[in-house]
Amino acid sequence: MSDCQGLGDCDDVRMQRIYEYLDGALTHDDIAEIKDHLDGCPECFEQYDLECVIRVMVKRSCTEAAPENLKNSILGRIHSIRPVEA
Repeated sequence: MSDCQGLGDCDDVRMQRIYEYLDGALTHDDIAEIKDHLDGCPECFEQYDLECVIRVMVKRSCTEAAPENLKNSILGRIHSIRPVEA
């Protein structure tokens, strides 16, 4: 077991605090507490690291433009299901 007593629980409470930390929604004191906790708890740090990777991937995928042929294919399917109204 890890030293998660600093946050009270190593499951839901841990993840909520990590999300708040990543979102920048904590006070200066809370940030220091989370940093200290992550330094001493491999389980929490692993979850933090995974969340960082997920956020980078989501951010990257949201900035990429869809290929033109994919857009045309999707629009074609939409128009075949629902005719364009004049």
